[in-house]
Amino acid sequence: MDRLLAMRVFERVASEGGFSAAARALDMSPPVVTRLVAELEAYLGTRLFQRTTRRVSLTEAGDAYLAHVRRILQDVDEADAIASAHTSELVGRLRIHTQPVLASYVIAPLLSGFRRLHAGIVIDIDVETRGSPPIEDYDITVLGVDIGFDAGIVARKVVESEVVLVASPAYVARMGAPKAPGDLSRHACLRLRRPDAPLRAWRMWRGADASGAVEVSVDPVLVANHTDTLLRAALDGVGITSISLDIVAPYLACGEMVRVLSPWMTGRLAMYAALPSRKFVPRRSRVFLDYLVEQTRAQNHKALSACPPD
Repeated sequence: MDRLLAMRVFERVASEGGFSAAARALDMSPPVVTRLVAELEAYLGTRLFQRTTRRVSLTEAGDAYLAHVRRILQDVDEADAIASAHTSELVGRLRIHTQPVLASYVIAPLLSGFRRLHAGIVIDIDVETRGSPPIEDYDITVLGVDIGFDAGIVARKVVESEVVLVASPAYVARMGAPKAPGDLSRHACLRLRRPDAPLRAWRMWRGADASGAVEVSVDPVLVANHTDTLLRAALDGVGITSISLDIVAPYLACGEMVRVLSPWMTGRLAMYAALPSRKFVPRRSRVFLDYLVEQTRAQNHKALSACPPD
């Protein structure tokens, strides 16, 4: 039995919640995955998983073993990364976890340029929404959070962004641009549904200081809990929506969207890249982080230049 391979397979079965899903993720056949886990259990003399026809779950022994296995695998990967750092070409797998909207509008657009620079790095992205993402399971976890974020994790700030009001040029040509916040009550507004924000009011302010914020009454024509839906609707000319600058920056820069009511904003957000450890950051993680920071900040600066304050 290849013990290290069996440990990697065990960890992936636990992470994916099943043998078939782990086999797909590892590009292995399900029988091989099942056999390796069975051999590991025989070697350890204990069951690691409870198996039923509907689900696979860790036993108490499996749960305790998993925590140690993840640390061991991380140490092995770090050792490999240290060795590969001495080669001229960066190679290896870079595992990234992020939220759907960041995957679509921040990470994915950067990959072509990054791959041209570092063709030996394989990008492996998990996209999902979790309240507490499993930072220890990934090389980099990219988070979009409020400015006051402090979760006690090892993280590098990528960029701070204003949450701005935008619309398509076609909508502005058809309906005109609002000249003051109060004008929004006469416009088609597209709102993101959030448990901490009322749908019929936008809190807005100018500049970095939110102490002078005003609340503007609106009657939204579209409400969704999905940023991508609101962005697509705004691009198609449905109305005005509020969205983070780092998401909408490419559309502002190329003229597909325009900012309205500049310099008013409805919030400030930050993007962070969280790391599993401060002890050693693989070189492939560092070069991706540097590229992410450089490109995202440049895109935001370009977008702000394209829509100066009125």
